[in-house]
Amino acid sequence: MAAGAGVVRPAYRRIVLKLSGEALAGSQGYGIDPQVLERIAIEVRDVTTLGVQVAIVIGGGNIFRGIAASAGGMERATADYMGMLATVINALALQDAVEKAGLQTRVLSAIEMRAVAEPYIRRRAIRHLEKGRVVIFAAGTGNPFFTTDTAGALRAVEIGADAIMKATRVDGVYSADPERDAHAQRLARLTYIDVLNRGLQVMDSAAISLCMDNKLPIIVFDLTRSGNIKRIVLGEPVGSIVSSGG
Repeated sequence: MAAGAGVVRPAYRRIVLKLSGEALAGSQGYGIDPQVLERIAIEVRDVTTLGVQVAIVIGGGNIFRGIAASAGGMERATADYMGMLATVINALALQDAVEKAGLQTRVLSAIEMRAVAEPYIRRRAIRHLEKGRVVIFAAGTGNPFFTTDTAGALRAVEIGADAIMKATRVDGVYSADPERDAHAQRLARLTYIDVLNRGLQVMDSAAISLCMDNKLPIIVFDLTRSGNIKRIVLGEPVGSIVSSGG
């Protein structure tokens, strides 16, 4: 075999994985499922063995949803801060699982709480990634009225990620909700403008606009299928890609 033959070269050098809080709940729909945590941790480990730097942005909807509480009469800012604290709980649970899988991790929180997490500092986050640590971003952007989707896009741009990978329960972006519309079509490639104009539920408009301004590709994929994260990193056509080229 020739020198260098068979060497696998990842398509991405540094990625941000955007996980919803609901993803951690698994089939139970609330709380944290230890089996889901373990599976995600193993997939992250498999990706890091390729030399890819991995950062994770986690939501908190499995514990508390600020928007839902706001709709119930709670002040929106207060509800959003409570939601941010829920993401910290998820981040610590994920940190524990990833470390049990044999990786070094750091949780960086946008809301300062030194007893459980480091404060978010951009240069520190990049340094951790360069040292091979998995970085978990908690507490969203640290500001109310912004979703963790926007936090994911913001952190990805700040740390110079090559792509943001949004984990969902379906295998990409569809023209309509595939769980409700049998005629919904999967869209393998589309542009940021397509997503905004058609109101497709990929990420909120602030996150899409941020990715568009910085030409950051968004890859929407099915987290429930094992090995998908590694397949994407290796350049396989998994899920849907939102980019400037479509």
